Amino acid sequence: MQTTNLKRRHLLATTAGSMVAAGLAPALAGAQTAATPANEATTAPVIKPLPAYVSWKKPDSMIVHTPTTIETKRSAFGTSVITPTDRLYIRNNLPAPDASIVADRNAWQVTIEGVVKPQTFSVADLKRMGLETMATVLQCSGNGRGYFAGKPSGTKWEVGAAGCVVWSGVSVRDLVAAVGGVAKGMAYMTGTGGETLPEGIDPKSVIVERSVPLSAMQDAMLAWEINGEPIPLAHGGPLRLIVPGYSGVNNIKYIKRLAFTTDQTQAAIQKTGYRLSPVGQKGDPSQPAVWAMDPKSWVNAPLASEGPIKAGTIQIQGVAMGGTQAVAKVDVSLDGGKSWKPARLVGPNLGKYAWRQFALATSLKPGTYDIACRTTDATGRVQVATSPENTGGYLNSGWIAHTVKITVV
Repeated sequence: MQTTNLKRRHLLATTAGSMVAAGLAPALAGAQTAATPANEATTAPVIKPLPAYVSWKKPDSMIVHTPTTIETKRSAFGTSVITPTDRLYIRNNLPAPDASIVADRNAWQVTIEGVVKPQTFSVADLKRMGLETMATVLQCSGNGRGYFAGKPSGTKWEVGAAGCVVWSGVSVRDLVAAVGGVAKGMAYMTGTGGETLPEGIDPKSVIVERSVPLSAMQDAMLAWEINGEPIPLAHGGPLRLIVPGYSGVNNIKYIKRLAFTTDQTQAAIQKTGYRLSPVGQKGDPSQPAVWAMDPKSWVNAPLASEGPIKAGTIQIQGVAMGGTQAVAKVDVSLDGGKSWKPARLVGPNLGKYAWRQFALATSLKPGTYDIACRTTDATGRVQVATSPENTGGYLNSGWIAHTVKITVV
């Protein structure tokens, strides 16, 4: 997260200590190997165990950066469209609320404001109001930060701060209709998280509260299930706001308030944080907010970490997302973008907000290859070659940075 004042910086710096005090110290002795960016030299592995609060995750599929930033290994996505919950990345801006909130999930309450008939609903109430199921890409705003040449501060995510999962819940559109519709003059949908805030500092400096354009309401959801199971506490259970096509920070965990507002929230995480600030500048409201995701793709196999690859026919495979639009096609290059071949989209199409698996069968002779991919969405928008650098290292979708180099023998 982009910090905005000394108090906030101090809070984030001590998050790990807070988790230890709360009994969330690392407890699982599975070895973790830090991934190496495809365009950098291999370095010695860093081994960190999974924290106890996510000890149920698959340890050999994860990279532990800190107790609240845990990445999926590039080699662990597999070839299914859906990312298993035990391999899904973790990114929490604040320590989670007490686990007691998931003991009686149906009792959790969310207040709906900025509508004709403001009300408070329990999860049990919401379950009686409707049911929708939707697959979306969940991606941290900083995914790909580790590939920016300027080395912005923050977790050096590569590709693993993302996943494609299935949510179940009630649509915000239907919920709003049940309370008389959005009040006149509202321009934003604002979600407020239910984390317990530290005492002695301005709540607006730390609260997880994000505003997105009102139009995002149309496909948004209040979800209580992920991949057919109750949402774990670590991923925002018992109730999470899902804003499909928007980066992870806008998908509010432990949502306790959903408000339709005339202006964006004054919370630091919105006002100055998560802004596309020019390098060297602090965030401010005049700069673009980190909202919708861009078309993006990357190769998951073969990888240099697998060692030399035997000459002959191989399957190049990976994933592609269109952000707020469907994926139309994916092209693959074996020579770093000098020439391109169309890949085949494989597996089920789970909707425009899900990612698509792609594959290209090709015969490779001995040599070195720079394997790149780029996707095009349903509107014709092509994945960029290079994303602009920004202070926070957000929204890196450039295909050049995500290129992998392999050796064929």
